[in-house]
Amino acid sequence: MIVASLAPVVVNVSPKTNWTFVALTTGDGATGWGECSLNGWEPLLVAQAEMIAREAAGRDLDHVLGLAKYVPHIAGGLVTHAVRSAIEQAAADLLAQARSVSVASMLGQARTSVRAYANINRGVRERTPGGFADAARGATDAGYRAVKLAPFDGVISHDAATTPIDERTRAGVDRVYAVRDAVGANVQVMVDCHWRFDVPRAEALLRDLEAAKPYWVECMTTEHPSGFGAIARLTEIAHDRGMRTAGGEVIAGADAARAMCAGKLYDVLMPDIKYCGGFRGMREIAHACAEHGVDFAPHNPTGPIAHVASVHACAAAPALLWLEHQWNESPLFDTLAGPMPRLVEGAFEVPSGPGLGARIDRGIAAAHPGILLDRSANLDERLG
Repeated sequence: MIVASLAPVVVNVSPKTNWTFVALTTGDGATGWGECSLNGWEPLLVAQAEMIAREAAGRDLDHVLGLAKYVPHIAGGLVTHAVRSAIEQAAADLLAQARSVSVASMLGQARTSVRAYANINRGVRERTPGGFADAARGATDAGYRAVKLAPFDGVISHDAATTPIDERTRAGVDRVYAVRDAVGANVQVMVDCHWRFDVPRAEALLRDLEAAKPYWVECMTTEHPSGFGAIARLTEIAHDRGMRTAGGEVIAGADAARAMCAGKLYDVLMPDIKYCGGFRGMREIAHACAEHGVDFAPHNPTGPIAHVASVHACAAAPALLWLEHQWNESPLFDTLAGPMPRLVEGAFEVPSGPGLGARIDRGIAAAHPGILLDRSANLDERLG
């Protein structure tokens, strides 16, 4: 297959969210889709995609897959990894379409459904304990058996001198307890911290959350390698209090995953197909988790192409805890790329048609062009 074009497509979802996709089109008109959403970085995502597009045009698909290959310490950081991951997703979509099989089948499908939990964060319109509780009840009414929230708006520990960190942390803890009360004891609740805490505050947070019985506490503090020892200690403290920990949502490549697994940083690793190297990267990370006895539960808080791609990747993983799903952020999620996988008894059905089984409706995309977002916005708003 010869590539005719590679084009980025940016779609605005809300005042704080864009989704960014890559369309890889061959000379015979077939198109594969990938997603590289990274809120606030759209101009750089587009520029990176256009740089690769110039080299991809007129080349065969194997050459383009080489352009998408994960390379450690590559210039451009997460932006470059995201675009390369999207191109790899799109190439896999094209290959599966050409073979008239689903991506999951091409990868070695192991399951026909994928257990999921609802990330309610961006679906919360009123950022009060009651607003979070209402969103959690809505998610469980929709069939989810576990929910996650990112309740610590405005908490940035290194800015404690100028912001009311303790007050904002208490407000976040109140939101967690409101969700626990709303869903009851039989629904799992996860708490996402988006790396907002220094180590002493993270230790205090674990104490404050213990009675809410979260299934895991996620990304408490920096994941820079200099902080690996601190993360491992926080995980030990969490275990002492009957909780688990999770993280690794922006890792790129299996080498980072192996380092985290070997260091016993987390109970659960959460690679994102948008950043980790697409299907190839996700498969390697899934095997690294299996080898080290770490649960595999991919991060998936953005648009419909990443969601469908993640469902296919999870269907072929050697072991799976569950998959995240950004619930109720925008009606565009269900219309922009056609019918999404059905949620049945807390699990998504794996599409069985050729390729991903989803493609962007260019007319709808054109009606919602991307906007310039504020990169200084809260991490909750940028990463989900």
